[in-house]
Amino acid sequence: MLPKQHRLKKSNAFTATYKTGTSFHRDGITMFCGRKNNSSNPTKVGFVVSKKIHKRAVKRNRIKRLMRESYRLLLKENICSNKYISIVFTASTKLLDKNFQEIDNTMRKLIKLI
Repeated sequence: MLPKQHRLKKSNAFTATYKTGTSFHRDGITMFCGRKNNSSNPTKVGFVVSKKIHKRAVKRNRIKRLMRESYRLLLKENICSNKYISIVFTASTKLLDKNFQEIDNTMRKLIKLI
C-alpha cells in the first residue's frame, strides 16, 4: 500500500492534473503529469481504471492493485522523482490480459520519460 503522503485523493486534484499537465502513453497506460513541483513535498499519485475498460469491479481493481504495487516498488528503489506535484496513471483495455511483470516494465518506461 502506498503511504498516505503519496496518495492523490480529491477529484478536483485529478481534474487539475488532467487539465494542466502533460501526458505520456505506452502499452496501455497513460500517465498525466501535473504542474512542476517547486517545494520538497512528495509527488502525489492517483490510479484510474474506468468502467469502459471492464464492467466488473474485480477486474478494474486488479489492474489498479498491480499499477499501485509497481509504483510502490519504484518508490522503494528511489527511481521516482519529485519533479511534479501530481501524477495520474490511467489504464486501457490492453492491460486486462497482462501480468505484473509486463505492467511493471511499462510503468518503469513511463517513469523514465519524466
